[in-house]
Amino acid sequence: MSDRRSLRIVHCFRAPVGGIFRHVRDLVDAQVKAGHQVGVVCDASTGGDFEETLLASMRDKLALGLKRIAMQRQIGPGDLIAAVRTRSTFKAMQPDILHGHGAKGGIYARLSGSLLRLSGKRVARFYSPHGGSLHYAPSAMAGRVIFRIERFMEGMTDRIIFVSAFERDTYISKVGAPRCTSALIYNGLADGEFEPVQPDTNTADFLFIGELRTLKGPDLFIDALAGAGRMGGPPPTAVMVGDGGERDQLVRQAEAAGIGAQIRFLPPMQARAAFRLARTVVIPSRAEALPYIVLEALAAGRPVIVSRVGGIPEIVGDHSAALVQPDAQALARKMAAVLGDPAAHAAALPNPGQIRQRFSIGGMATRLENEYFAALNE
Repeated sequence: MSDRRSLRIVHCFRAPVGGIFRHVRDLVDAQVKAGHQVGVVCDASTGGDFEETLLASMRDKLALGLKRIAMQRQIGPGDLIAAVRTRSTFKAMQPDILHGHGAKGGIYARLSGSLLRLSGKRVARFYSPHGGSLHYAPSAMAGRVIFRIERFMEGMTDRIIFVSAFERDTYISKVGAPRCTSALIYNGLADGEFEPVQPDTNTADFLFIGELRTLKGPDLFIDALAGAGRMGGPPPTAVMVGDGGERDQLVRQAEAAGIGAQIRFLPPMQARAAFRLARTVVIPSRAEALPYIVLEALAAGRPVIVSRVGGIPEIVGDHSAALVQPDAQALARKMAAVLGDPAAHAAALPNPGQIRQRFSIGGMATRLENEYFAALNE
């Protein structure tokens, strides 16, 4: 721990799934190790058995507790109830830092932090968008409303923390240049995640791992797998790891495309365990900020095919052979090319050492801690 005082830090986010949940777990581990007291507030209804296990593993680390409150995805009347409940929870936790992640977490944390400041408490209010509301189109009514809310909330914000240059630039183009202090801090991985993972024998050709929802492109993955199979050679095989409301629809899509027997659908599991199931990891997302799964795969020495969206080019390089447009036909061509020469594709990717230099948990946590103390000292 540094020679600075121990902080009381509370992280608030909606859904304990995916990249935001991973990010918060990493921060909890690093901040507890640094001697800080940490608490977490998140949605009470999101997540399955896998996520419940991860939440349970956090409880003993959280000196300020783990509190789950109903938080709906869409804007609605339930937000008012959630705001009242989160404010009461935050007040009891007595934080020095309220750090909201994602649109809903960011609103609840900053509103409550501002009310605590009105009552004389010194609370620093932090917000990390993680993509979230920035995925909306500024021409759409929902986008216009959300971006106005984002602009208004800057008056209740001490720091905005962006996880990629793409996210920062998107915020500027859709919301405007931040009128509060902001910083760019990349996501990071732990030392153990740079240990190589070797695929099992008789593995599948391709792996999809993530939430089974449109934003992550699982439908593109299925159509591309079918398309790659029509380009010659043995029918490619795949494993899809994850869960979500679109799972049954995706199973039917695979059957309708005539490739149901070529895909195994498996429940959520740790990424490094999933990496053993296939030779190449495919991330066909339609939108991202800076996805952990790309970092994890490359750190483990696994080849990837990734969408040219969000901050992904900041990880692999803007001219990387791994990049492809989130389009089923383009993805199919890339998958067929990788099947034709997997060694050449793997050799063109960043190696684990290059990933470690830019994306470590230690660097991420230290930079964020510096921002916490800077905000408290202003």
